[in-house]
Amino acid sequence: MQFDVFPNPSPRMRDLYPLVLDVQSNLLSVLATRMVIPLAITKLSAEKIPRRLCPLIHIDGQKLMLMPHQAAPLDKKSLKRKVGSAKSQSSEILAAMDVVTSGI
Repeated sequence: MQFDVFPNPSPRMRDLYPLVLDVQSNLLSVLATRMVIPLAITKLSAEKIPRRLCPLIHIDGQKLMLMPHQAAPLDKKSLKRKVGSAKSQSSEILAAMDVVTSGI
């Protein structure tokens, strides 16, 4: 479901991007894939993060940086165990996606 958070199914990328965020509309649930955005561990201070492009997403007490410029489709079968939701930050997430697609 849109704005649900899952463990990154890629073992190779899990250290840098432990979680992925599903951003695909639920109206497209019949598709075999879901558009996801990686959530990155960051050591940057909050002042140094480009917040419009990469807002901090709060999941289980962690602050992870949204990486919308790295969005990619994943087979929805690989998104097995929901670990959280970022629905409360949906407006920030959609605004970050707008920055990627329109530059504003």
